[in-house]
Amino acid sequence: MLTDADRALLSRPLHAYVATVAKPDRLPAPRPVWFDLTPEGDIQIFSTPTTARVARLRAVPRATAVVATPIGEPEHWVAVEGDVTLHDEGASELAAKLAHRYWGEELDAAHAAVVDEWLRSELVRIAIHPTAVKRFAD
Repeated sequence: MLTDADRALLSRPLHAYVATVAKPDRLPAPRPVWFDLTPEGDIQIFSTPTTARVARLRAVPRATAVVATPIGEPEHWVAVEGDVTLHDEGASELAAKLAHRYWGEELDAAHAAVVDEWLRSELVRIAIHPTAVKRFAD
């Protein structure tokens, strides 16, 4: 489902804008998040279990993640739509992995403190399993 070009884009430390099904009286409100692409092509993010995003995903386990190249590069974006599963296991490991991906291998004291706080917190791993992929490349 994902092309080599899709995988190359999704392997970069860019932000994914994740949209979930909103409540009837609200519009979707995508938020930028760190993410990981699994070898199987799933998009993984992490969150705390009490967020509105997790509540919406428990009610309607579907989401879309959109990733685009930064300004100044040729336009390329990928939108991954899919079914979602929520997992208690692997969330802390994912958070630590993504901290190093986005903040660098050597964390400064402030970032290390954030990661330590995450590792002491209850986290949930969110996996988006692609059912459709849309893309554009200039």
